[in-house]
Amino acid sequence: MSNASVVPTDVTIRPAAVGDAAEVGQLAAQFADYLRSLGDTTDFQFTAQTYLRDGFGPNPAFAGIVAEAEGHLVGYLLYHFGYDTDRAVRMMHVVDLYVRADARAHGVGTTLLYEAARICRSAGGRDLFWAVYAPNKLAARFYEHLGAEYVHDLRFMTWWPRLAST
Repeated sequence: MSNASVVPTDVTIRPAAVGDAAEVGQLAAQFADYLRSLGDTTDFQFTAQTYLRDGFGPNPAFAGIVAEAEGHLVGYLLYHFGYDTDRAVRMMHVVDLYVRADARAHGVGTTLLYEAARICRSAGGRDLFWAVYAPNKLAARFYEHLGAEYVHDLRFMTWWPRLAST
């Protein structure tokens, strides 16, 4: 992608495709750089290659939608479905939402989220959920402005047990 700024005037939201790998990889690198600037020490591993490896084929780990303006991607949203047994509802987990800095404040992120909600509903889902890196106040304000609410009685946990190779 050229270094020219692409401020969207007419944005198209469409399913993410194999041919988007290079631009999604570039956007993911920008996202990682932004999060690092906020103090995130994660060893970010998502690249164009992992996008292709994990997002396509016989058992994809995620699906996605992209925002395109003037022939270039200006944002993406990746997701997968899950299930909440407490409420007995299908849910969409948004694993990544990123919009280029020069394309923000033009409705791209909002449009991506509304399309994700439409996809969720059409698949029988009821809710979208995601995590926000605590220092990412820009994202938090954006989501709050849309009416998103924090889940106060849950805390995400992670675990990487050492499993024997089979």
